[in-house]
Amino acid sequence: MLAKFQPRRGLGRQRAVFPITVVVILMYWFLLKAPRYRTLLSFRADADFIETPSPNLDKSQRVSVDDEIMLDKPLSFQEIPPAQADNEKNLEREAKEKENSLKETLRTAFRNEYDALKSEPGAGSIYEKTLEDLIDKENRIPTDENTLTLANNSVPFSFSRPYVFNPYPNYNSPAWRSTHANYTACRGPKGANIDDILVFKGRPRDFPEPGFGSYDVLGIDQNVCFERETRLGRYEEITGAYKDDSAVNWEDFDWGKLQIECLDRNKERFKLGYELNVSDVPSHNQPLDLEPGGDTKEDAEYPLRSTRRYFRRHAGHQKKTRSEMVLNDQNRSADNATMLVKEKRTALLLRSYTGKEYTDNDKQVLRSLITELSLRTGGEYEVFLLVHVKDGSSIWLDDATYETVIQKAIPQEFWGITVLWDDESVKTTYPKLNNKAVQVHNAQFLSVQMFMEKRPEFDFVWNWELDSRLMGHHYDFVTKLADFARKQPRKGLWERSERFYIPDFHGEYPTDFRTTVEQVTGNESIWGAPNVPGSHPIGPKPPVPTPKQDDYEWGVGEDADLITLSPMFNPNNSNWILRDQVWGYSYEGFSGTQIPRRAAIITQSRISRRLIDIMHAETLRGNHVGSEMVAPTVALLHGLKAVYAPMPVFFDRPWKGAQLARWFNGGPKGESGSFGSAMGWGQEGRFQGSTWYFRANPPQRLYNNWMGYEDTGVGGAEWEKIHGRPCLPTMLLHPIKDVRPTAPGTSSESKLPYG
Repeated sequence: MLAKFQPRRGLGRQRAVFPITVVVILMYWFLLKAPRYRTLLSFRADADFIETPSPNLDKSQRVSVDDEIMLDKPLSFQEIPPAQADNEKNLEREAKEKENSLKETLRTAFRNEYDALKSEPGAGSIYEKTLEDLIDKENRIPTDENTLTLANNSVPFSFSRPYVFNPYPNYNSPAWRSTHANYTACRGPKGANIDDILVFKGRPRDFPEPGFGSYDVLGIDQNVCFERETRLGRYEEITGAYKDDSAVNWEDFDWGKLQIECLDRNKERFKLGYELNVSDVPSHNQPLDLEPGGDTKEDAEYPLRSTRRYFRRHAGHQKKTRSEMVLNDQNRSADNATMLVKEKRTALLLRSYTGKEYTDNDKQVLRSLITELSLRTGGEYEVFLLVHVKDGSSIWLDDATYETVIQKAIPQEFWGITVLWDDESVKTTYPKLNNKAVQVHNAQFLSVQMFMEKRPEFDFVWNWELDSRLMGHHYDFVTKLADFARKQPRKGLWERSERFYIPDFHGEYPTDFRTTVEQVTGNESIWGAPNVPGSHPIGPKPPVPTPKQDDYEWGVGEDADLITLSPMFNPNNSNWILRDQVWGYSYEGFSGTQIPRRAAIITQSRISRRLIDIMHAETLRGNHVGSEMVAPTVALLHGLKAVYAPMPVFFDRPWKGAQLARWFNGGPKGESGSFGSAMGWGQEGRFQGSTWYFRANPPQRLYNNWMGYEDTGVGGAEWEKIHGRPCLPTMLLHPIKDVRPTAPGTSSESKLPYG
């Protein structure tokens, strides 16, 4: 029976940690005696608001958000005698030392528990899984079975027969044609219609269940596995003897042109215009002075005027003004007596930079993204490289300079999907941000906002990490995430989305998890936009005054404005290093760091047109937060629908659900943020054995082995002759760096910036 979710339940489960618990409690008691720490604890641990500083303080006495981001400061000192001030400083130093000691105690406790699990059955069971021992080959629901067709040919490296995997809609069926315009297939790199990839039925024996997330909750078939040659072989010959097709001269290929031609074949299916109206966003006291269509009334002064043609380069038939596009779309709709549904389009942006060397695997993954998301769907998606120009080239002078930079930095086949940006264009577009706010690590979404401002035909944008790798099918994965998010009711959504979903601990997602989270949060559930001084939320208002009056109906069927792949946690009191990266959002008696905010580590996420427009408008006003916070925070402040999609995440240790809950949902009410957060500085080592974080060891090792390369004593040609080809179920891995054939004895490690 699955364990029920109970706050603090995990604290008493292991006798081995009892002495450590006693030490932690004693140190916590000592910290309570320190004036500085009492100040910290005077705020509710899970509070969105920090108390307003005394209005009697002048500006020089208020704490700047840029002063220190490592540890919280006391609010201020009034006129304090020197001796007393020295004493206060000593107490503050002692409190900091005790706090650091407490953090070290927690790190040591986790490391001891992690190391002890190395000798337990199931440790390392995510590794060494191959085609030679697959189970549950026929265990799937009928709708999943319909996506699989036995392939015509066998493969020389396995007795298992592969299956063609087709997760796409049944295009042009009677049901499809009743609500959609005609789908026209697009040609692929070999000039013919696109073949779907191959998979194998089953999953490796003894492969563990996800520590976080669930296949069933997302509707993903966990009993198919992916092998490198049948997954990526059609995008270039890779390690192994199996060849799917004749060779292609990829350098002569133009993926940008193919995407445009494909969309043109299917243009009746999509709404290719969008009437942006940021004047409907009265963000913080007054509306922005923008006309419908997104340009300022004085177009000559519009910051992106000189760059707009570059953000729309290679857009083919879409090179029209917004008003022309909207008018054309309205005319088509008026002529269509059947009033067919206009399908929504999504841009997928891979952020890159000049100076990057593209490996063969980088190219294979790019080709697969374009083929499976854009060409195979007839233009539902469009893939771009959004490239940061770091060498100071004056890319906005003329077309020739712009093209020269692309040709020097990007492989030829991808020239047509590349869009450049630089720091100067960001500063020009958002002049109210200071230099620190526009640094690339704080400004990952600013270039995305600029892109979407000039590409109004897209309803959504995926911010996709170039160093992530999907074991699985790209279309199947992103579609299942969107479907899950669309089904979620808003009631309790922010509270569910700030916790790692741990099936072994929480139980069933739509029943046990939902109910127990609401019980523990009580009347503190977020319901609509928070009441923030000076803010004018534009999201929909709740249909009833309180969530108790809603029967899980509000939000069901509504596309999510934000989909994240990790929880959106409250950074207050979390000790997360970037929690106070806030610019703007300041008003009389209210400072920026008091603003309610959320953060999601790793910025790979899907954002709606509505949310990206509001993010752009807020930034024009000078309001901005760190990259991991910006989309969740703006969604929170404006009452939009934001969903953490609990994708499967695996660990290299056999953690019990209660252990994972204690280390990763360690907040006072079982949330992932607040005191004890795994995202806090010095605590992120808890993720080093996971398959998804910004520093983690399993992703690179798993992927190297999967590609046929030796890593940590596993993989490589000789190993595969004995054990077989690696085969893995659907999972998203991060980080993956510089995938190349490895030397004997290679052992991958993703190191944290502290011991």
